[in-house]
Amino acid sequence: MSEDVVLVERSGEVATVVLNRPEKLNALTREMWARVGAVFRELDEDEGLRCVVLRGAGEKAMGPGADISEFADARNDSQQAADYGGLMHGAMHAIRDCRHPVIALIRGLCVGGALELALMCDMRICGEGSRFGVPINRLGLVMAYPEVEALVGLVGRSVALEILFEARVFGAQEAYEKGLVNRVVADDKVEEEAYATAGRIAAGAPLVNRWHKKFVDRVLTGAPLSDAEAAEGFACFDTQDFQEGVRAFLAKDKPVFKGE
Repeated sequence: MSEDVVLVERSGEVATVVLNRPEKLNALTREMWARVGAVFRELDEDEGLRCVVLRGAGEKAMGPGADISEFADARNDSQQAADYGGLMHGAMHAIRDCRHPVIALIRGLCVGGALELALMCDMRICGEGSRFGVPINRLGLVMAYPEVEALVGLVGRSVALEILFEARVFGAQEAYEKGLVNRVVADDKVEEEAYATAGRIAAGAPLVNRWHKKFVDRVLTGAPLSDAEAAEGFACFDTQDFQEGVRAFLAKDKPVFKGE
């Protein structure tokens, strides 16, 4: 598996994952799906990380979706498609299940598979010129259950069906109004805002951020909490970061959290 198609960069406590096929607008290949999954599973194990940014190389696109030139060989019947889908869903779930907060930095086109990856991130920040959509019914393709679950979870049933039925590619402001993105900024400020957001996240207590991500995902299941799960809501009081946070607050000082 080539590492060149998906790059990993590190700056302090923030990692960046880059979809790296700018000559093809970062169209996703079978190899890229597999690499994204492997990368995020590795990052999940990195205790020194506090935030991950997912982006596409270049300024024109996070991605146009799957590389259709692969379909004849890799997705030409239901069995091939199921095998390919396993890689897709493995990558998506690796992003969703990463313990660290994940931000999608979106510039330009973000449709199809690229949007499906962005849906799995915890936050999405885009430029005013970004465009979104899932125009797959024009290819005779269906969005499988894991992708549908993510889309419906973010925008609700009616809006999800609008996006899938009409297959329009729409702008950033409409994406914001639909709930697809958290924030829209000027195109030349997307990178600045995404990394400023990552910095604010990284400045917080990392164990708390991981707990909050876990708790939000857990309550969305709707199942009753076990006694052990309910008790975990108070585990933060036994951490050194809690002691540091209280100390810094009382001293009007900036806390230095160590994730302990």
